[in-house]
Amino acid sequence: MKVGMLVAVEMDAVFKKYGDTLVRIEKPGYEVYHYRMGNADIYALASGAGEIAAAAGTQLLISEFHVDVIVNFGVVGGLTPEMGVTRTCVVEKVVHYDFDTSPIDHCEVGRYLEYPDIYIPATPALVEKAMNLEPGLKKVICASGDKFIADPEKKKALHEQFGADICEMEAAAIVLTCNRSHVPCLLLKTVSDSIHGGAEEFSQALDETAAICLKITERIIQEGL
Repeated sequence: MKVGMLVAVEMDAVFKKYGDTLVRIEKPGYEVYHYRMGNADIYALASGAGEIAAAAGTQLLISEFHVDVIVNFGVVGGLTPEMGVTRTCVVEKVVHYDFDTSPIDHCEVGRYLEYPDIYIPATPALVEKAMNLEPGLKKVICASGDKFIADPEKKKALHEQFGADICEMEAAAIVLTCNRSHVPCLLLKTVSDSIHGGAEEFSQALDETAAICLKITERIIQEGL
């Protein structure tokens, strides 16, 4: 199996675990790192932050490496008290909260018209498989947009408006690109900054939470993705 691993800013977790065993593959605008894990060929791409970079990186993994599945692991902000630091979850669906064509399409904020509502679904079978393999995971709705949300009031507002549990900057691009390319995707996230946390908490927890998320992600891949 070929697994495309799309990583935004958490690539150090991969470097620290695999070091010199990684084989670097240069592509225009990106570096991809290959390694073997059990029966899987992993192609890990560090896209950088944001929806545009994530969409381009996801499509590159699909088109250039012909991966069978896209897996995204990473850190996120919590939008509810339950989503505290180090809480790990699986994304069931995403809302692209700063996408808005409502003035011309007369639809809700965040709505892509090919979907029946504002939510873009990840691959249901992979979500269920992850839950079966790691029962401690929680299914969540992810609010995704090109903003780092640090203010507690803005985090609460995202939860209240969109019903989201977490927020980050790449998930909408990854899921939308995978769905349009008919490639299954799985997104696993660990909270690095809680509802009352911000940039400082994120910086302090980034390495620990990224390592936690990578460990769970790889266990799921090994046990039967």
